[in-house]
Amino acid sequence: MHGSGIPIWFFIGVMLFIYGLLILGYGLDELATGLYPAGVQLAQLHTPIWWGALLLLIGVIYLAKFRPRRSTK
Repeated sequence: MHGSGIPIWFFIGVMLFIYGLLILGYGLDELATGLYPAGVQLAQLHTPIWWGALLLLIGVIYLAKFRPRRSTK
């Protein structure tokens, strides 16, 4: 049954995309308000923005590469 259905990698891409959006949104909010959780070292690096953007990019790549295609039968 190869080639039938939706590849699991498409759903992984959806998950990475959603997580990336959430983490990036949190990081941008953190940057805009200037409020960081107490005791965070190196907060000036804005890691949620970098990780959110990376997850978003990987999710977009997975979504493009593994998107379901219509059957040509």
